[in-house]
Amino acid sequence: MTYHVDGRLVPASEATVNVRDRGFLYGDGVFETLRVYNGDIFEWESHAERFARSLRALDFDEAMPPVDDLEQRVLDTVAANDFNDAYARVSMTRGVQAGKLTPDPRVAPTITVIVDELPRGGTGGESVWDDPATLRTAETRRIPSAAIPANAKTHNYLNGILARLELEGTDADEAIMADMDGYLTEGATSNVFFVDGGTLKTPATDLDLLPGVTRGVVLDIARSEGLPVETGHYSIPDLRSADEAFVTNTTWEVRPVTSVDGTDLDVGPMTRLLGKLFDERVEAEHY
Repeated sequence: MTYHVDGRLVPASEATVNVRDRGFLYGDGVFETLRVYNGDIFEWESHAERFARSLRALDFDEAMPPVDDLEQRVLDTVAANDFNDAYARVSMTRGVQAGKLTPDPRVAPTITVIVDELPRGGTGGESVWDDPATLRTAETRRIPSAAIPANAKTHNYLNGILARLELEGTDADEAIMADMDGYLTEGATSNVFFVDGGTLKTPATDLDLLPGVTRGVVLDIARSEGLPVETGHYSIPDLRSADEAFVTNTTWEVRPVTSVDGTDLDVGPMTRLLGKLFDERVEAEHY
């Protein structure tokens, strides 16, 4: 395996960062998880925009290299491993600075790219998940954006980790989280959709959640098909009583849900349709 560290392709065994890097010391960094289909990055522009937005939230976006440069680092890493279809993660931290909490305004960032092979997506490929998802509501609440901006994809993922730890000893694949007011927000690593009375519903972005790139693609597809779409504030019981549900992220794409807190759900027609249309979009754009 070959990874990319600060402008160089290096063997994975040599792909290291300084122990004084602020990403390691304080979680002071951002990242994007990417899907590569047939050697192309899926929705690169959307990922790059969110990457820049996350850096702005942490106030070191001026250190971000040109978007084309960042994209090439990912493509070079994929090519170096002779992958056609892959998972990639690009990370950028504030780098090595003096051991104090207040950051230095002068930033020499640490930028890394790691990759792994994933099955081909699209209509002719296979899914990375074997079965539909089972969800369980976590007691852990989503951190308010007033504390840590929810729409920034930072290295600090303790919130989701704590939610996932609650799944130990259960058959659940994903932890569903509510905000401090009890409103449904998202999964630990996914966005959630459900269908109620023929309307596709998903939590609104004014809540404490990270709007996923795959979430945006699914909403675009649904609206282009003329499906009724609603974003709003919903409760956990709204999800449990849904006609159908699914979760989305870059790796899972569109993953049907068959259980929420022990309540069974069917894989319904809208979930099947959106999954099919998503696969067709991947096929049309990347194969």
